[in-house]
Amino acid sequence: MIKNIKGTKDILPNETDLWQYVELKIHHFFKKYGYKEIRTPSFEDSALFHRSIGEETDIVSKEMYSWIDQGGKSLTLKPEVTASVVRAFNQHNLGHENKINKLYYIDSLFRRERPQKGRYRQFQQFGIETMGSDRPEQDAEIIAMAHNLYKFLKIDGIVIKLNSIGSSDSRIKYKKALGDYLKKYENDLSDLSKKRLQTNPLRILDTKINSEIDIIKQAPKITDYLDSEDKQHYDKVREYLNELEIKFIEDPLLVRGLDYYSRTVFEIHSDSLGSQNALCGGGRYDCLIEELGGKSTPAIGFAAGIERLILALDKEKHDYMQNPYIYFVALGEKAIKCSLKIIDDLRMKNDLAVVTDSLNRNLKAQMKEANKLNVSYSIILGENELKDNKLIIKNMSTGNQEEIAIDELSFFFKNNIK
Repeated sequence: MIKNIKGTKDILPNETDLWQYVELKIHHFFKKYGYKEIRTPSFEDSALFHRSIGEETDIVSKEMYSWIDQGGKSLTLKPEVTASVVRAFNQHNLGHENKINKLYYIDSLFRRERPQKGRYRQFQQFGIETMGSDRPEQDAEIIAMAHNLYKFLKIDGIVIKLNSIGSSDSRIKYKKALGDYLKKYENDLSDLSKKRLQTNPLRILDTKINSEIDIIKQAPKITDYLDSEDKQHYDKVREYLNELEIKFIEDPLLVRGLDYYSRTVFEIHSDSLGSQNALCGGGRYDCLIEELGGKSTPAIGFAAGIERLILALDKEKHDYMQNPYIYFVALGEKAIKCSLKIIDDLRMKNDLAVVTDSLNRNLKAQMKEANKLNVSYSIILGENELKDNKLIIKNMSTGNQEEIAIDELSFFFKNNIK
């Protein structure tokens, strides 16, 4: 028997109602803010991710699914979406169409990392990208959107972590100060962190090794190296979040995992997920559009995993089951033949979800199936009913049943659907 690849997961029929429910909620929520969906290809030119994410990141150096196609071109399954959206933004000149572009996505991504709670090698992600504004109120709106989405989905115990990593000039000064500090502990660093010390010391702040976490607790803080414009921008972001009554914790060690971030960065965590508790993360990437060949355009966004969201979701607070509305019981060859057109009309003219039996089971077995499917109504058509040109309709919640003429069936449901 061939099985699924390690790090992938089948989403089975008993789960898809919840997935569809969550995805529809995401679509609805983002449209309330004036965002429009963008869909990009599943794979891209590998150079896109090398240039945008950063050569020293784990994603590029260890986790990408890349291959050389028959034309000799290096291609990569998308490990993240922002680079693809920026590529599309540049390629299709979206900046010429609108001063502000507000985009959202729901997508499948691929990273060959160690599978963990709520994270697979193929995983589902949603997020937003806003291009065109460098204003702090845009940052506040993005963070508020992420916060409000989880509230909209009734997820409690969320914590927002906030930081500013400044502009490129501020980071150059900070990298030197951080590098000078970490050199004193070079012998205590892992081989990976020693390499990062030479290439990008900021990446060490993202370490998960306890001994290194203890070292960086005493490291210089990036907020002490922000220039006046960066400080003013960060102050305004905090001011606007306070005005929105959105609570946050400042985390001076928060840098995010991708090299393209600048200024505002944030994460949202849930206390219901244990140690792997990150729900969402994002920030500004004011230089990325230009670095990928477009005009200088400020931008900000966030990304979040759907698997983690579903883990954090209190299923009891949501009515997400999509049960069929009618179970049609046809007993006998003549009734089965007659039922075909009736069922087709209920689906196409009345827009109702109707299921029926294709195993020619008896009435008891079919009614048991109707109860299992939790339908609202059952319709019974047997030989006796067929002779009288009638149907039996049973309300499954009350148990009441009545007999009506076949040609009155459509009218019955028009009057009884709430």
